[in-house]
Amino acid sequence: MSLDDLTDAPRQDADPGATARSAPGSTAAPRTGAAGGWAALRPLLLRMHFYAGLLIAPALFLAAATGLLYAGSWQAERILYSHELTVDTVGEAPVPLGTQVKAARTAEPQGKVVGVWPAPEPDATTRVIMEDPRLEEGKTLTVFVDPYTAEVRGQLTTSGDALPLRAWLSEFHASLQLGEFGRNYSELAASWLWVVTLGGLALWIGRRRTRKALLVVPDRTATGRRKTLSWHGSVGLWAAVGLVGLSATGLTWSKYAGENIGQLQDRLGGATPSVAAKLTPGAGAADGGGEHAGHVMPDGTEMSMPMPATDIGIDKAVAAARAAGVTESLRVTLPAQGKGYVVKEADKTLPVHLDSVAVDPADGRIMDELRFADYPLLAQLTRFGIDLHMGLTFGIANQIALAALAVAVMYLIVWGYRMWWLRRPTGGRALSVGRAQPRGAWRRLPVTVLLPFAGVTAAVGWFVPLLGISLLAFLVLDVALGFVARRRATAARAA
Repeated sequence: MSLDDLTDAPRQDADPGATARSAPGSTAAPRTGAAGGWAALRPLLLRMHFYAGLLIAPALFLAAATGLLYAGSWQAERILYSHELTVDTVGEAPVPLGTQVKAARTAEPQGKVVGVWPAPEPDATTRVIMEDPRLEEGKTLTVFVDPYTAEVRGQLTTSGDALPLRAWLSEFHASLQLGEFGRNYSELAASWLWVVTLGGLALWIGRRRTRKALLVVPDRTATGRRKTLSWHGSVGLWAAVGLVGLSATGLTWSKYAGENIGQLQDRLGGATPSVAAKLTPGAGAADGGGEHAGHVMPDGTEMSMPMPATDIGIDKAVAAARAAGVTESLRVTLPAQGKGYVVKEADKTLPVHLDSVAVDPADGRIMDELRFADYPLLAQLTRFGIDLHMGLTFGIANQIALAALAVAVMYLIVWGYRMWWLRRPTGGRALSVGRAQPRGAWRRLPVTVLLPFAGVTAAVGWFVPLLGISLLAFLVLDVALGFVARRRATAARAA
């Protein structure tokens, strides 16, 4: 049986418009006989918002709760891994990076050094990134070295720049640690978050009010369901921009919608560029490994085939990059097969420093350089959006804002369920809940609105597949439940 038909007993607000009129100081937009405009669209939005909020809310709550944990992981890992991340004493000058790499290789001889992240702060350690066949795909071994003494402070299994705690919480947020199947939950939440947010925003703003202030602040004089609705609407209004942003950036990581977004971005010329590090014949690269195959460079890093006959070493490569203006929070990728050094900036706090250069390992020549200012605008916006989602752009303030948004989502969901509960009938059946807007709201829409609305919905459902599939499933289920309810009603009247 449909949620609309759980009870036929008298309700606390049996009038379909009572939901919107329940907040003090505000009234629903007047219901008129006109078949167009807001009066026709509002009932459809009410029904969509009700069902989306009711059925998708558990996934949204999980995403918010795990996101809250992730927002705090940045500070937590600084505390938990303080020994690995910081030095006991800040020295006068760091030892050469080559010496630090040798110390890391001595501590972990089975690992293959693929990258080095020089200490970004005076009290920070250098990270030596290694590939290790003993680790699962996508994981690396990071050795932390005191840049002043070359003492190895520890080693951890990492995922990108995430240490174990943050890596686990990131995967927990993305998939609940259930693998690829679990990622469907987060994509479903991200797919619906913007729909629920924008729908609720339209419903809240579209109400008539005797006091304009009640649009942005809760009514503290209200009680019961009216008070809950007032808080639900005003807090949702304040959080709307952030929630839509989280939804949009979250979808870029998703499997199905993310692939469509990536293809669209590429077609619009907004793909993120990368520095060209390929060695060219005659520029110091050998056609084969020759006598240098499998040798070790002066700084202790392992060589790959083919490699130049000589290598300037990581210290001179970093010096060349710094001379070219790449100076902040460096991440160095060591020469791979047929490629030179790649030195990138990784300072994503405003103002960002994300320039990169490729350095010829034979003579330190800058083969290519890429400035963040030269990124396509769409690629820049994508970078900013993702970093905001991760809590990087504004540092601790960004992380606090993410935590606040997560808490807001959880409260909005609790308030939504509470309103649903408070709208239940007061008499009749003991087990009952509040009803949604009655069926058939779409019939009130004029064709000039209905056809474009249906077309846009179909296009968005195709572009964001889990949104489209779940919406279609809701419609099919609702139609089936409505059919059963009508059959029962007909049988009851016949009896």
